[in-house]
Amino acid sequence: MPEFTVSRPEGTVAEVPPPPRWAVRAAHASALSATAGFIPLHAVWALGIPLWADEQAFREWYGVGGGPYLFMLSGMALLAGVLAVSLVRPWGLVFPGWTPFLAGRRVPRRTLTATAYVVSVFLLLYTVWAAVQLFRTFDDEGIFSPWTVVHGIPQFLVWGIGLYIAAHSYRHRTSPRH
Repeated sequence: MPEFTVSRPEGTVAEVPPPPRWAVRAAHASALSATAGFIPLHAVWALGIPLWADEQAFREWYGVGGGPYLFMLSGMALLAGVLAVSLVRPWGLVFPGWTPFLAGRRVPRRTLTATAYVVSVFLLLYTVWAAVQLFRTFDDEGIFSPWTVVHGIPQFLVWGIGLYIAAHSYRHRTSPRH
C-alpha cells in the first residue's frame, strides 16, 4: 500500500506510512466482529423475534422500548465498524469527497485516536463485566439465554482488542514526530 500524503496545520506536507498488515487485519477483524458478529442477532431481537429468549419476559421488555434500543445498539455497532476500518484506510486521514462540508479536510487525528481508544476500552471493560456476571449467575431467569453471553465474550474480545491494535498503529503512523 502506498504512503499517504497529509497536510499539516503549519502548511507542510507529511508522508504517512501505510498501516502494517497486522493493523489492517486487526481493524478488519474488529469491524467484522462489530457488524457480522453483533448486528444480526440484535437485529432479530429488534424486529421483535425472541430468539434464544424467554418469550414472555422478552415481550414485556420489548414493549417498553426494547426494539428501538436494539436498533440504536446495532447502529452504534455499525459506526464502530466504520471507525475500525477508518484507522487503516486513507479516509481516516482525509475526509472523502462524498462527505458534505468536510471533503478533502484532514481528519482530526487526536479525535479519531481518542474515540477508538475509548470505545475499545469500554468494549473490553464490558466484556470483563459480562464474563463476571455470567459466572456469578449462570441461569435462565433473565430475558435472554445466558448462552448468548458465551457467544458475546469472544466476539467482544475480538472487537475491542482489534480496535485497540488498529488505534495504536494509527496513532504511531500519524504522529507528528514520525
